[in-house]
Amino acid sequence: MAQSAYIKFVNGSAVSSLTLEELRGQLEHYRDQLARTAKQLDWEYDEAGFPYTIESKPEAENAWFYLKGKNTLYKYIVLGVGSEKNGDTEQHYVQMVLPDDCTHGDKSKGNEYCKYLAKLWKAELHLFNGRTMYFNPRK
Repeated sequence: MAQSAYIKFVNGSAVSSLTLEELRGQLEHYRDQLARTAKQLDWEYDEAGFPYTIESKPEAENAWFYLKGKNTLYKYIVLGVGSEKNGDTEQHYVQMVLPDDCTHGDKSKGNEYCKYLAKLWKAELHLFNGRTMYFNPRK
């Protein structure tokens, strides 16, 4: 059974909503940061830190895209954006899905990327195991 993690934008988050292209751009920025770290360390850290290529299918345009693993330790992670009605307000979120045939490496990388993005956006993170992490400022 596929597992999902959600990054929900709540009061106090740095952004209130996100498009699919902005999400893709943020992952590209993360990969660029890893490449710069790799250059400073003189080590291929970017290949270990982001072992995926960002790909999309024509039928999924503007709905979702996926990260395809470059080696046998990693297979796929699917990412998409959406919104839900929460009372009379609309709450936007980013969803990260681990398909049925994903590996343990996919799950750990998925957790890593979720935590990075939730911390960056000061959002509420609902992990694959059902636990919640709060990165938004709460009173």
